[in-house]
Order: sequence, then C-alpha cells, then structure tokens
Amino acid sequence: MSNSNKKGKKNRPPRKKSSAPLKAAGQRSTGKLFYLALPLIPVLFFVVLELGLRIFGYGYDYTMWVSPVTEALKPNGVDYTTEAGPAGKIFILNPDIAHKYFHNVQDMPESDGDAFQKVKSSNAFRVFILGGSAAAGFPFLPNGSFSRYLQERLSLEYPDSKIEVVNCAMTAINSYALRDFMSGILAEKPDLIIIYAGNNEYYGALGVGSLESFGTSRDLVNLVIYLEQFRTFQLLRNVIQGLTGLFRQKKVPTGTLMSRMARNQYITLGSKVYEEGITQFKGNMTDILKMAKRRNVPVMLGTLACNLKDQYPFISVSENGLPRADTVFMQARRELARKDYHTADSLFRYAKDLDALRFRAPTAINEVISKLGNGFKYPVANIDSAFDAISPDHIVGDNLMTDHLHPTLRGYQIMGRLFYHEMEEAHLLPGTRPLGLTDRQQDSITVADFPFCRLDSVISEYLIKKLKNDWPYVSEANRIPSSKLFDPKDYIDSLAYDVAMGRMRWEASHKEASLWYDSRGDMNSFARIMDVLINQYPYTMVSYDFAVTELLKAKDYNRAYYFLIKRNQLQANAFSEKWIGAIDLVNLRVDSAMSHLEASIKYNDGDAQVWYYLSEAYIGKKDYQRALQAIERALSLQPNFPIAAELEAQLKATLGVK
Repeated sequence: MSNSNKKGKKNRPPRKKSSAPLKAAGQRSTGKLFYLALPLIPVLFFVVLELGLRIFGYGYDYTMWVSPVTEALKPNGVDYTTEAGPAGKIFILNPDIAHKYFHNVQDMPESDGDAFQKVKSSNAFRVFILGGSAAAGFPFLPNGSFSRYLQERLSLEYPDSKIEVVNCAMTAINSYALRDFMSGILAEKPDLIIIYAGNNEYYGALGVGSLESFGTSRDLVNLVIYLEQFRTFQLLRNVIQGLTGLFRQKKVPTGTLMSRMARNQYITLGSKVYEEGITQFKGNMTDILKMAKRRNVPVMLGTLACNLKDQYPFISVSENGLPRADTVFMQARRELARKDYHTADSLFRYAKDLDALRFRAPTAINEVISKLGNGFKYPVANIDSAFDAISPDHIVGDNLMTDHLHPTLRGYQIMGRLFYHEMEEAHLLPGTRPLGLTDRQQDSITVADFPFCRLDSVISEYLIKKLKNDWPYVSEANRIPSSKLFDPKDYIDSLAYDVAMGRMRWEASHKEASLWYDSRGDMNSFARIMDVLINQYPYTMVSYDFAVTELLKAKDYNRAYYFLIKRNQLQANAFSEKWIGAIDLVNLRVDSAMSHLEASIKYNDGDAQVWYYLSEAYIGKKDYQRALQAIERALSLQPNFPIAAELEAQLKATLGVK
C-alpha cells in the first residue's frame, strides 16, 4: 500500500454512528407512554366536564348540610338572614336533597327545616329523626311531630342542656334515602338517632313498587344514589330522560304525592314484589345499623302503628288461594261486635296485610324492626302495641289516626312520650342535672305548652280533607271540587286553605296571621302564633324582634320579656339587652337591670334612653354619682329629653352640685 493511500485514509473524516437505533428506542418509549395515557384521556375528559358543570352551576349540589347564609337561600320560605345573625353558624338539611331520589314528580317533599349549631357545644344533646311522613308529622307539619314533643320535653326537664332534635324525615322517602343520610348524620356527632320508618318501603322513592323505581337490585339502586352527587351523572340521566320523554305521551301529574308515587301498583301478600320489599327494607336497615354500630352511636327504632279498625282495605284481590282483604275485614268487624277483641285484632291485621295497596306496612316489616333491634342490641319502642293498649277495644282506629297511618296530634304526642320513656329506660337522656319533675308533670306541661295554634289545626284539617279527596280514597271521577270541599270562614281559614293547596308556605302563612292578629289588637293570638314561629325556626332573629316590638307597643311587657330572654340566649344585642334591663327595672330587679343595660351600652353607647334607664338603676343602688354621669350622657345625646333633665336636676340637688 502506498503512502498516499495511507495518507488518504488518515485524512478521511470519521464515520458517524447511526442514530437509527436511538430513534427507534425513543419511538418505542413514546408509544408506550401513549398507550399508557390513552385510558386516562376519557377520565380527564369527565373530570374536566364535571368541573365545568359545577363551575357553571348545572344540576344540584347534594351536600347534606348547608348554612342558610344568603338572601337567595330560604329553605321552607324562611329568611335566616339577619344583621350579624347566627345563620352562618347553623346547619340545616339541604332543601334540594329530595331531588336526589325523585325525578318523575313535581312538588318535591321537604324536611321540617330544623336547624342545629355547626359546632356542637359542650352541653348539647343532639337527636336526629329519620323516617317518612309519619315521622315528619303529617298532617301537622312542621310543628306537630313527635320530634317536637321530644324537643319540648327534653328542654323542660334538662334546662342546662342545649337540646337539638333535628327531624330529617320527609314524605315518600324510604330506607334507601335513610341509608344515604346516615354518613352525613354520623358526621355531626349525634347522641341518638331515632328511626320510625317502613310504611313507604314499597311506594316511597326508589322502592320496588314506586314510580321512581330503578329495579329490585339494592346494589344497583344504592350505586345510582351514590352517583347522583356527580353533575356528569345528572347530565347523563337528564339527557336519557329527555330522549325517552320524546316517545311518551305527556300527562301532567295531579293529586297528592301519595297517589302519584304508587303508580297503581298492586302488590299481593307473599308475591315476589312483596318479598322484594321486605328484603329491601331489611338490607338497607341492616346497613344503617352497622354504620351506627361502627361509630358507637345509639339508635332507637319504633314499630309502626296504623289504622286497623276504621280503615277499610284499599284494594281487595283474590290470588294464590288467599282470601280477599275486604272479606276478612268484615269478618273482623263481626268478631268485634261479639266482643272477641283478640280475634278481631288478628283479623284486622290480616286484612291490612292482604290489602294489595301497600300504603300500610305489613306485619313482616314490624317483625324485621324487632329482630334488628334485638340483633344489634338497640332499643325498640313498641308504638304499635302501645297504641293498641290505649285504644277502645284495644284496637287502633280513628281515635289515634287521622287517616290510614298518620297519627292525630295527641297520637304524635303519645309517640313522643313513648320514645322518651324508651330513652329513659335505655339511659339515653342528657347528662346534665334534670329538673326532677314527675313523668305526669313533664307530659302535662309539655302538652299544655305545645307550640301549636289554631292556624295549624285548620291547615291539618284541610290537608286530611285533600288527602281523602284523592285516590285511593276516592276515584278521580268522584273527587269533590275544592270550591265545595273547603269552606273558609275567616282570614285564618283562608290562609290555611292556601297552605293546603300549595299556594303559600307554612312560615309565610304564620307571618300573615301574626300581622292580622296584631292589626286587630288580639295580642293573645299574636303572641301565640309568634311563639309557634319562633319554636319552629329559633334562629330567625327578626321574628323575636318583631314580636317584642309589637308587644312593647301594646304595653304587654311580660310577654315581651319572654321573647327577649329567648332571643338573648341565642344572640344578645343592644336592643334585647336594653329592653330586658328596662323591664327588670320596672319590676325592681335592679341588679339584673343594671347588668343588662350596661351590656346594651357595650353594643351601642349612643342610645339616650338606655343611659336614662341606667341612671335609674344606679339610683336604685344609691350610686348617685354614677347616676348623674349616666343622665348627663343621656342629655348630651338628646338635649331635648324633658324627663332626663328633671332627673338631672334632682340628682344635682341630692349631690349638692350646681
């Protein structure tokens, strides 16, 4: 080889290494990442969609507890907003929560709107009530339920405890909604949960025989309830409903919620759907009690009472070799006429179980309740047997029932008493010192002071008339027109009619009634209806202030003082402290007067009248120097204050001041 060739080889540029293998490796990595990320794309899409729907306010927010802090949020028509009021410090059940379970009915049910403090105080005793319309107190809504009796009686006997009885019951819900409520309730540190439920198990929202049913699979229904919290799921459901609605004949639903939910679904004793309803109830209730047991929260159950003697079976059929319900019912009446009460009771119960329209819970539901109570070691109040025991012939009828299963007002009070006794027996009462009243005294005072008025009575009367003027009590053809069914005699009756027909809220009707009584100078009725309003919605400060202002105008100082004390316990301000002090001064409670008037000045030191009253209080304590200083302050704020000028002159003379 020549030197030139060698030189040529030396001068040749080095050959570059091929990058093809590196590129191939990079492409393989990118490909792997792409395939790994591919499944995340739809997830990311739904996350973005969910966030977008929430940002733009689509659908419902199903947060269980909400604070009524804005003018826009007026649950049950109640305005909780006040200047520096406690609205932001309290929780109520989300007014939209029913939309989670109802999608095919109008006029969604609501809870009683009971409020409780966000931060549980050290002396608080907190009870939650769960159930359907009978637990909510129909037709005496919202203030005639057994929960209201418990609230009043516990507050009476345990004055040092902050009693919070929160009724979460609603018309037409069943164990599915109750199960869904449990996690939210358990998070709020309950001292006791009382459950009175089971009558709505078939026709209540999502029940096996309901208009709202998703089928008989508990797992599927509970999954759907869980998914309802996502706006994306709500959107999907609404789209599907909209598309299927295009192919349905549109018909505006009429009648009561009870009649609309049942869907004319007859369920015979022992049928497949009947057994599925029992299984549904047992499964959901078992889940509920397990949740409570894990958190060590006491639960009390109640067996279900209904109208046996005076409620003719709604639907009688003859299937599977079983007798007709109406035949058995008439046989029960014959045995009753013969005074064979035991046989009559058994037959009335059998007739109820045979009734193919399952508005009254079958005996099997009560058996499940008793077995679950025993199995989980939770107390059971035997409402059913207790109602029988105090009824004529020892069989429940119209004596304690307004219709097929909703108790009378006294019936609800008796229920409250029975639950109270069971709480006492199970040592589930507040830990503070009791007042020491006897059982009879507690009950009689609670009933005598029960927050209920004439307007409430007429509303409940009209609601029952409306209920019994609809299917299944009467056919659509036999309904009586409202103009003939109702005959309002005065303004209070007219307000009750508007409430019963859904034209006015309960709270608004009571405000209107209070104005009417006030304008007529009927301060007894005015004070009564304001007491009802305040007992139901104790955190609405405007109600206290309105009641006090009008009673002070009428010189009804004792009643004004009652409302002032209640208001001051919740949220003191210059107004309440001033008038408590002034009334104390008139009644020669000088120390208390001085304390409250000085407290009023801390809120507002620019009220000449407060300084005048305070001067009078100092005189009562013979502290003339401070009295003079106070009256001089009053005159500096309001020079044209004749009685203040007179008092100043007297004080200067007493002190020898020129």
